[in-house]
Amino acid sequence: MNVEIIYDAKAVLGEGPAWSANMQTLYWVDILEKKIYADTELFAELDDFIGCVAPCKNGHMIVGKRASVIDFEPATSQQTTLYTLTESANTRVNDGKCDPAGRFIFGTMDMNEKESKGSLYAWDGKQVNPLIRGVTISNGLAWSPNHKILYYIDTPTRQVKAYDYDVKTGQIANMRVVINVPKSLGWPDGMTSDMQGNLWVAMWGGAQVTKWNPNTGDLLVANFCACFTTNFLCVWRKKYERIIYHICSAWHE
Repeated sequence: MNVEIIYDAKAVLGEGPAWSANMQTLYWVDILEKKIYADTELFAELDDFIGCVAPCKNGHMIVGKRASVIDFEPATSQQTTLYTLTESANTRVNDGKCDPAGRFIFGTMDMNEKESKGSLYAWDGKQVNPLIRGVTISNGLAWSPNHKILYYIDTPTRQVKAYDYDVKTGQIANMRVVINVPKSLGWPDGMTSDMQGNLWVAMWGGAQVTKWNPNTGDLLVANFCACFTTNFLCVWRKKYERIIYHICSAWHE
């Protein structure tokens, strides 16, 4: 895989790329600057940290802000609060994406990155249900091609964990560790899966994007990047094109 810069945004903390097949647009956020981008253009500025976004078919966005989940309507800039978190004031929403059934799965983190104050949640359109408690830095989320396994990263553990996933109910069970990440590679951060069931993990502090076999725990590929703090990636394909792009974002130092 060739890695190249497609837009030097000078982001403070670029994160959360989310591809919208409907809009043929790659959305991503600068968490600390409270900005949402569409490809290389500034799309919106909000009033608090933005951990993640999920584009909707109706043109709205589900946005994970510091301590809430909102429905954001870009045309009017209207924000409708869907859920307000009741965690510690020193946590914030971090990584999140939609599951194969359309639920918004998102996690929180300790802003000091030390204590296990965070959680992983599922928003089903009506209510928020906690899936995992005792998380320090909630990060990578990915599903197996058959949607029966959820893969998850709590960065300080240096592990990728797998859970049986019931896509009908959004419930998880049977946790097991499938990948142990050596210190030499950096900290496991954002994650996605490919059609073969492999996992692609961005390594914060490791200047690389890695490919793993979750069935064996083996590292298959390590792609070095020009940025030390790679943190997220996604897989997307523009309409009528066969090329699949792997996108990662990073802290600008």
